[in-house]
Amino acid sequence: MKHVTFRGLRVFEAVARHLSFSRAAEELHLTQPAVSMQVRQIEDSVGLPLTEQVGRRIFLTAAGAELARHARLIQRQLDEARSAMDELKGTRRGRIEIGVVSTAKYFAPHLLAVFRREHPEVEVKLAVLNRELVIQQLADNRIDMAIMGRPPAQFQTVAQAFADHPLIVIASPAHPLARRARIDPKALREDTFLTRELGSGTRMAMERFLADQGVVPAATIEVSSNETIKQAVMAGLGISILSAHAVGLELAVGRLVRLRVAGTPLMRRWFVVRRAEKRLLPVAEAFAAFLVERGAGLIAEIAGGGALQPPEGMRRRPAPPKPARTRGAHRPPTRAT
Repeated sequence: MKHVTFRGLRVFEAVARHLSFSRAAEELHLTQPAVSMQVRQIEDSVGLPLTEQVGRRIFLTAAGAELARHARLIQRQLDEARSAMDELKGTRRGRIEIGVVSTAKYFAPHLLAVFRREHPEVEVKLAVLNRELVIQQLADNRIDMAIMGRPPAQFQTVAQAFADHPLIVIASPAHPLARRARIDPKALREDTFLTRELGSGTRMAMERFLADQGVVPAATIEVSSNETIKQAVMAGLGISILSAHAVGLELAVGRLVRLRVAGTPLMRRWFVVRRAEKRLLPVAEAFAAFLVERGAGLIAEIAGGGALQPPEGMRRRPAPPKPARTRGAHRPPTRAT
């Protein structure tokens, strides 16, 4: 394997991950023939086939699966070496890779814009994904940190709460309860609820609230995106519980209304999360500190108050909690930092 290069291993790892030469080429900004040539060169060097094609699908051979495992380890070690060197460069330059759950896309770009105005030479890669994919990116060490509503329980993390995350009941302005000042949750029994997919933090909070209130909806419809849920609610297909951060514009222009259901908003928290063993660059540490110190205020400015404000008696103190090593939101911190 003396002729195998780091570049070749990176190309092969992308092919192994996607099981597709074309997708690997797209990710690496290469042509498909260039990717195929790199893989053939590695096969010639090791003397074993690494992939096989059955019909139109690509599979890894036993040798390919083993080499892919080593390629990932090598890439991770290279990333750690690069990070260790970059740590000497301070907070003015560097690269941050951030994953955000889909609901956070309504404010995360605004926070990044403010941060980059103050750190113009910082490079940022932002991935907007569902909760399960964000957790997978953290687990695979493919992002530095995540912005999410509930830290994962699958592995040890350092999680810092930085802002309130209110969930509200939304409906079409034509809904019979739209003008009622206070609504008993049991009045929602006749409604169809539009829900996010299984594993969604919003869905789990909604199901917990309805169960606590003894409410069984007349029907439920699972929808994979907040945008589609909003359109369906506006069309009168049903009602939903969504993050107030996701519906600020629609509430402001009257396309949606908040139903004043007793016990809502459901107050959760936004967290910036990283793996406990992750070594952040100074610039990434600076961004995490920026979120903790200024995130709540900036989100409030974006939202403009209104539906995003928790009820009286539920307002949190402005001082943020210290980061804690946890194994998820359901376990107490094991070590304060």
